[in-house]
Amino acid sequence: MIRLVVAVVGALVASSALAAAAPPPRGASTGANAFLLRITIPGQDAVLIGGLEWPTSTTADVQSFQYPGDGSIVSVGRSRAAIFASPGSAAATQSFSEAIVVSLFNGEVVAGKVTASVSAGASARSVGADTTASAVQGLRALGSDVPSAPGNVSLEDWGTMTVLSSDSGSRRTGPPGAQASVTALRVVLSADHGGLPAGSEIVIGDAQAVAVADLSAPPRPPPSRNLDEPRATPDRRPDRLPRAPEPDDVGGEVAGGPVKVAPEVAADLSAGGYVFPVYGTASFGDSFGGPRPNIPGGWHHGEDIFAAEGTPLLAVAAGTLHTIGFTKIGGYRLWLRDSEGNEFYYAHLSAYSPLAVEGRSVEAGDVIGFVGDTGDAEGGSPHLHFEIHPSSMAGLGYDGVVAPYSILLAWRRADDVSFSAGRIFIPTGPGSTTLPPPGAVLLEANDIAGTSGLVPGALEKALTR
Repeated sequence: MIRLVVAVVGALVASSALAAAAPPPRGASTGANAFLLRITIPGQDAVLIGGLEWPTSTTADVQSFQYPGDGSIVSVGRSRAAIFASPGSAAATQSFSEAIVVSLFNGEVVAGKVTASVSAGASARSVGADTTASAVQGLRALGSDVPSAPGNVSLEDWGTMTVLSSDSGSRRTGPPGAQASVTALRVVLSADHGGLPAGSEIVIGDAQAVAVADLSAPPRPPPSRNLDEPRATPDRRPDRLPRAPEPDDVGGEVAGGPVKVAPEVAADLSAGGYVFPVYGTASFGDSFGGPRPNIPGGWHHGEDIFAAEGTPLLAVAAGTLHTIGFTKIGGYRLWLRDSEGNEFYYAHLSAYSPLAVEGRSVEAGDVIGFVGDTGDAEGGSPHLHFEIHPSSMAGLGYDGVVAPYSILLAWRRADDVSFSAGRIFIPTGPGSTTLPPPGAVLLEANDIAGTSGLVPGALEKALTR
């Protein structure tokens, strides 16, 4: 285990920049913060690990750490945190903190995974905040299992443990705003214990997000093209496919978007032939299902992977590219269908690679585009909006999407993981509360060629035509 020497920071970390009360204060602005660990000892400066505050610091990734050096008070196997904020007339924020294999006081309190995850969104049309992705798994205290539900647990005569303390709220006027906060695990000592004096506090996993709509912000200028004109769909016969641009076509148009030469890259594939979609340095949290007031349905249908603009995007599997072009929400986007019929959606690209041609076959790891901020992400942090639509969920239409977070973590390690590892959004209503059996629906080559990727029910309508 790598031992991280913990830096001691000023007492200002003990107070958050974002208030936990709901709704947000009138003077609040869009922002987010998070931290992985905070130890507060009476009469001393607080100890903070992985403290993030938008926009000065946005990601933290720690292989493992111990405090003090022998880990007798706190030991964590791995931890990571990320925050994101997009101010404006349709404001959105995310904050995420996760610690794996947590041990306090030489194993008196242990947890398999501690996750604090919140999101908030606000616009003139709607507001909302969410903390439901937060969880504490495999929790045990003093040798007994502890329910991973919000509440307080007595630790004999020396302390109290609070699990999943959260708050969220919103307002629709003056201006519209929403906020959410969660502290995943907190231990407060009522007596001296384990080398810490009474009154000490240990917090594992804390996340806060505030979204306040700026109704005075000017609307984003529309693209020069007429977005209301239907885009022609290329003839799908093999002899009529558009030609692949040559390297000197840089800056030209292919399937409705700019083209850049793809660099030579090498990616680690899993045994099943999958690869992480972003090449190089990138960060992401678990924001699936979070509020998104500016898209149909009002919730986040995938994962946002943040990276520098122009970072290469890779085909996650061998398959066929289709539905390549521009939409108001997704910007420059494309779909990839693998040999099993699973669909993968990429949005907000800055440009395509020469391989991005309707109907083109690609191999896992091929560069198919580049990170950007097009569509409704314009002016925000460059990122890839990525979705996974397993073939076994196709009968649910667009709402058969699954949460990519755990799958992306596995692909980043070049491991395999079943698509069932992702949470599934099941629409409510008669006949829609159960999943179809795997392989019940076979997608044809043009089933969803006309869908935007962000319209609930679009796949379902395509399949019933």
